[in-house]
Amino acid sequence: MISYLLRKLGYAILTLYGVVTVVFLLFYLLPGDPAQMMMGQNESEEQLAALRGKYGFDQPIGTQYLLFLNDLSPLSFHSEVPNDFTFDDGNYTGVDLLTISQNTLMLKWPYLRESFQKSGKKVSAVIGETLPNTILLAVCAITIALAIGLVLGVISALNKNNWIDNAIQLVSTMGMSVPSFFSAIIFAFLFGYLWHEYTGLRMSGSLYELDDYGENVQLQWRNLILPAVVLGIRPLAVISQLMRNSLLEVMSQQYIVTAYSKGLTKYQVIVRHAFKNALNPVITAVSGWFASMLAGAVFVEYIFNWNGLGKEIVEALNTLDLPMITGAVLVIASLFIAINILVDFVYVWLDPRVKLD
Repeated sequence: MISYLLRKLGYAILTLYGVVTVVFLLFYLLPGDPAQMMMGQNESEEQLAALRGKYGFDQPIGTQYLLFLNDLSPLSFHSEVPNDFTFDDGNYTGVDLLTISQNTLMLKWPYLRESFQKSGKKVSAVIGETLPNTILLAVCAITIALAIGLVLGVISALNKNNWIDNAIQLVSTMGMSVPSFFSAIIFAFLFGYLWHEYTGLRMSGSLYELDDYGENVQLQWRNLILPAVVLGIRPLAVISQLMRNSLLEVMSQQYIVTAYSKGLTKYQVIVRHAFKNALNPVITAVSGWFASMLAGAVFVEYIFNWNGLGKEIVEALNTLDLPMITGAVLVIASLFIAINILVDFVYVWLDPRVKLD
């Protein structure tokens, strides 16, 4: 168990390092000056020079990369005296471990820097405000997908090759083939605009909104319905087909025949034996889809104007906000890794034959 966790931790560190490096290099190779984008049309040469010095844009690419890694690493050097690599302007918070000359080795939380476009607001604060909305959206979407997909999969398996099975398979195939952004546009137009009088839903809106007087913040649960349904369509289709195929395979096993010979009804066999054993491939799909939803919600959030991390990513891409993009990608990658590790333990719980090597 310990060796497994250590190995997974090592893979996680390498993965996150690769993600950070790729994002940094991509933005360095893109055209455009982040300092000019931050200042807009009102910049002067003196202001641009000061801004480049503050964020290290005037440093060589290697120095910028080292500063970047030093900020993100939990173990990093800092100094009260300005220099090219380790200057700390008060943004590091942690525990000092070792001091060598004027440099101190510190154990700290990763510092994601400040957003280029939000008036010096820390990226961690922006993520803290928007990530819960994205997680809520993803949880609701995957819950809808599981609740409906599992039921449809069982019904399809029990009615193999008849019209019910064929109809469910057709709908599932259509659900998998339609991109989420296209479904979002269709659902927003139909249920939020054309049939608004009957549904009471709106084309766009976030979880928290100001009232008509702009004084109080109101909780708008109805704004969650359309984006959650749209985001859940594709995983619902996948879960339905996986559950059908897995259940049919399990129902052909010898121990199921033995259960029937003991006088159990089809309902009892499915509930007591077949259903749990058929869940392994579904759990795999759910883990992958839930993690990808945190990234795939980008277009859905933007179309429905849902105030989540995905919408922030789109805005950051439009303005070359490197710290915001890096912070968002790191958080999503970390959640993806954590979910995959958690799923391994769920496998062991579902099937004791599975061992963590």
